[in-house]
Amino acid sequence: MISVVQNVAIDCADAYALARFWSEVTGHPVGPETGPGDHETQVLLPEGPVLYFNQVPEPKTVKNRIHLCLRPSSSREPEIDRLLKLGATWVGDHRQPDGSGWAVLADPEGNEFCVLRSESDRAAMSD
Repeated sequence: MISVVQNVAIDCADAYALARFWSEVTGHPVGPETGPGDHETQVLLPEGPVLYFNQVPEPKTVKNRIHLCLRPSSSREPEIDRLLKLGATWVGDHRQPDGSGWAVLADPEGNEFCVLRSESDRAAMSD
């Protein structure tokens, strides 16, 4: 017997607004039955678990114990720029001079996530 991960739940102050941010990040839609003011919504990813946003009364106060790691389809640096324009903020820079490492950003509600190197960035390093 096994368990399958159904969704990744993200507590937030505004479920629909945060789901719209993550919809832009991933390029996948917000759940079709939800709208502004809804206390629960989701982003429907074609592979893997659903991103589920649950409105809660308390604010985020400490570092996430679980976070998302993104591998962009393009190079990491332009993707970081795009995410910052969408409303993400810098948290930490763990990129190395050789191109390895990652960047830590936060979504508009302060939930940290990592931006890894793309497959093309990784392939260029192995040449």
